[in-house]
Amino acid sequence: MAIKTYKPTTNGRRGMTTLANEVLTKTAPTKSLLAKARKTGGRNNQGKMTVRHIGGGAKRKYRVIDFKRNKVGVTGRVASIEYDPNRNANIALINYLDGEKKYIIAPEGLVVGAIIENGKDADIKVGNALPLENIPVGTTIHNIEMNPGSGAALCRAAGTSAQILGKEGKYVMVRLQSGETRKLLANCMATIGVVGNADYSLVNLGKAGRKIHMGIRPTNRGSVMNPNDHPHGGGEGRAPVGRKSPMTPWGKPALGYKTRKGNKASNKLIVSRRKK
Repeated sequence: MAIKTYKPTTNGRRGMTTLANEVLTKTAPTKSLLAKARKTGGRNNQGKMTVRHIGGGAKRKYRVIDFKRNKVGVTGRVASIEYDPNRNANIALINYLDGEKKYIIAPEGLVVGAIIENGKDADIKVGNALPLENIPVGTTIHNIEMNPGSGAALCRAAGTSAQILGKEGKYVMVRLQSGETRKLLANCMATIGVVGNADYSLVNLGKAGRKIHMGIRPTNRGSVMNPNDHPHGGGEGRAPVGRKSPMTPWGKPALGYKTRKGNKASNKLIVSRRKK
């Protein structure tokens, strides 16, 4: 998908870019696959703010996505490629022969009219979903399950993918987008291809209003606050942070620290950690 630029008719237009959306079908979303999207404002079930800078934004309906791909033996046809306001990847509407309709994450190269299959007997073709044990070594995949039947959890964002490196007994070795190499159970489902809309990361919003429409509120730097509001605050002029590393407003390391349990059961399945 190409990047569309604009003439600098205003300050907001100068530098602003959008996606050309050439592959999208001009059609309304399927009502039976829409659900109400609840806004949290960054607050948990006790009303306490747990995530800052969330609120407002345009109204949106949630599109129910088929992450399990468990319609085995029933072929479907791609009816449309649509925009999804809840994710950076596009979605594809599949009309199955038994009359059921489902949305899936649209991979790169999937076109309207293409035939979609699920199950171990499906062809190695973009958009088809198979168990990892039935996918050849070296194939690029996305929408990968971590536990059989639980639904896809890995490689769902725009432009992401993984690669099958080898097979060992009941496990399949997969290299993820982060560079991590890990083992997954061979009967976990995955979809062939790379998630589409890879140019999403190249879009320049151009003005603050577009961020507001996305439901993201303004963010202030800690260094311009007072000491009682932020550990970086205070001082005359542009003062240094005064800490070993940047801190959150609550005094925790802003760049994070390791929180993964050392005795986690899945540690034995991780062959090599992600690239630092």
